Amino acid sequence: MAAFIAKQMVGNQLSAVKDMGGGGESLSPEEKERLAQLEQERLEALREQEDRRREKHKKLEDEREKMRKGIRDKYNIKKKEQISREESLNQEIKKQDSVCSEGGLNRRKKTPEEMTAEAEEADLDEFTKFKNSIEHRLSDLKNSLESRCVIQ
Repeated sequence: MAAFIAKQMVGNQLSAVKDMGGGGESLSPEEKERLAQLEQERLEALREQEDRRREKHKKLEDEREKMRKGIRDKYNIKKKEQISREESLNQEIKKQDSVCSEGGLNRRKKTPEEMTAEAEEADLDEFTKFKNSIEHRLSDLKNSLESRCVIQ
């Protein structure tokens, strides 16, 4: 009898929790639009956060560079020739500008079709490289044979 009462008490609470998931319900167009808008806002917030992080790190790097310059001037140390930091930062920003960067945590997941297309493209590239190398070898062989066998 006690088991029956316990099951009745817990069973009602479990069914209420199961209904909260909402997995089987279909979304109305308004809800889909609202969810899409929320996703856009989240992505925009991520972009803004990344921009703030870049600005902060650029400021810190500028301060460090000033300190390095002071030390170089004090001890007459010459700076090694490198790609300017501005150019490298601009290149890095260009790489990371898109939200769906290739290596990022928030990148867009590839569909199976995209993955198969990339695999086919890689196979095609390997095939064309192999074909070109064979053609090159054959032409070299032909030239060497023609140079050896001179018909008079």
